[in-house]
Amino acid sequence: MKFLPHMLPTPIITALALALSMPAGAQSLIELHAAARGYDAAFQSAKSNLEAAQAKAAQARAALYPTAGLVMDSSRTNLATRVEGAPKSESTYGTNSATVSGKQPLYNPANAIGATQGSKGVEVAQAQLLAAEQDVIMRVSQGYFDVLASQDSLTFVKAQKTAVAEQLASAKRNFEVGTSTITDTREAQAKYDLVIAQEIAAENDLRIKRLALDQLVGKPDSQPKPLALPVALPALQPANVDEWVQQAQNTHPDIVRAKLGLELARLDTDKARSGHLPTLDLYGSYRLGQNNGSSLSPTDSRSNSATIGLTLNIPLFAGFAVQNRIKETLALEDKASTDLLSAQRAVAQGTRTAYFGVLSGQGQVKALEAAETSSQSALDATKLGYQVGVRINIDVLNAQSALFQTKRDLAKARYDVLLTGLKLRQASGTLKAEDLGPVNALFAP
Repeated sequence: MKFLPHMLPTPIITALALALSMPAGAQSLIELHAAARGYDAAFQSAKSNLEAAQAKAAQARAALYPTAGLVMDSSRTNLATRVEGAPKSESTYGTNSATVSGKQPLYNPANAIGATQGSKGVEVAQAQLLAAEQDVIMRVSQGYFDVLASQDSLTFVKAQKTAVAEQLASAKRNFEVGTSTITDTREAQAKYDLVIAQEIAAENDLRIKRLALDQLVGKPDSQPKPLALPVALPALQPANVDEWVQQAQNTHPDIVRAKLGLELARLDTDKARSGHLPTLDLYGSYRLGQNNGSSLSPTDSRSNSATIGLTLNIPLFAGFAVQNRIKETLALEDKASTDLLSAQRAVAQGTRTAYFGVLSGQGQVKALEAAETSSQSALDATKLGYQVGVRINIDVLNAQSALFQTKRDLAKARYDVLLTGLKLRQASGTLKAEDLGPVNALFAP
């Protein structure tokens, strides 16, 4: 018996088609994410912001450390004296001095609070960097799946065009031999023209999606790898929405930033209250001087002096500036508290939405897989009915359209489940580059 390609099961045919159509230089999701991480402007901006915050924190800590300085001075004086009847006399005198001074703050609440605020600022920048990194992961994944979905759509449209072309040719042959009417031919021609328009739109959509992915990763002609068949979508763990929400409340970058914002606002209030408190500094200096004579004494002299002491500064009145500054910081503290509450509510809502989106997507995939099998059976039955004369040509065309539409919907639903799973991790604040590994393993090697 001669072996024909149409005798292969549909999943095997699809797998072979994907293997043959996959470009030799196709990149994995992990590879394109690595490229985007080194190219994306928003992520690089967040990294620079963290470096700036670290330097700013070091500046704030510097106020707690001692300071020292050296001052050197040198001068020359020329004294010319003329007395009537006497010759002119000139004298030159010089003075050299060097002073080393230093100061160590002993008690300054504002500086101590400022150092703490600097450390909190670094934590805020770290949370912003984490959010930027998660955003890069999601944008690359979205672009990756968009290209794959467009490729699948174009593939199915081309397959539908081939099937409709065969049906059109069959209708023309049957009309020529008188076994069918011109209506079958015109219906098939209309369907064929419609598929041609769909093919043009699908090609343009794929072109646009590829350009968007290239722009994101900074590489031309990005070629994502297709899903390996059969597809086994990962289960959702943990399978409890409340656990995801609780995790989000502890780790989401937006909540972390809001909590730090509240802590910084409270520190601002403490700093404002410190305007009423005294400060105490320890200071010291050592001076070395040399005089090469003077107008009063021609004798050279040297002098050494050392000074050490304490400076106590007690604020008495600042025109109510401190009191009004405290009022301002208390109002900003209330705002930060409200912002935290708003962030917690938004994150909880986003996490629940993403969780139920994953569940819904998984259900849609199962339903579409069953629908694909049913559509294939319906098409086979319709073709058989057409051959025996109980079905007409438009029935076959409609069954073909239903099958290919189901295939497109199923492919996109699978990508949506994978993407929504990553969105759930982003919503809970746990998304990391390592999470791309299990997703990447589902694609063709």
